Amino acid sequence: MIQDQDDQIEEKPLDPAVERVRRKLVRFIAINLGILFLALMAVVAALVYRATRVETPTAPVRELPVPSGTAAYGEISLPRGANIISHAISGNRLSLSLELADGSRTIFIYDMTEARLLARFDIKEE
Repeated sequence: MIQDQDDQIEEKPLDPAVERVRRKLVRFIAINLGILFLALMAVVAALVYRATRVETPTAPVRELPVPSGTAAYGEISLPRGANIISHAISGNRLSLSLELADGSRTIFIYDMTEARLLARFDIKEE
């Protein structure tokens, strides 16, 4: 008997205003779930595209044109009294860190294929 009363209370139809709000909420949830699903599919598609894309190799660094069996030769003019502190090479570029006769430091960057100075950077204290 008590259980029948509870069933009757639960089965009552909702107020029309409450029913409209409930329908709006259901529609809002369905739209948001659809947008979320589309966004998730876009991310998955981007990941698949990125994983399957073949990267084109970058242009190789020009190498010094040295015939086999011979060595490259060239001259680099340095200021009088300069000492080479360090050096680095990358492709056809040579970087020299120098200490000049007056005690200041500078960096020279040479292009070995063209045998010319590309840049000089003086290092100054502030």
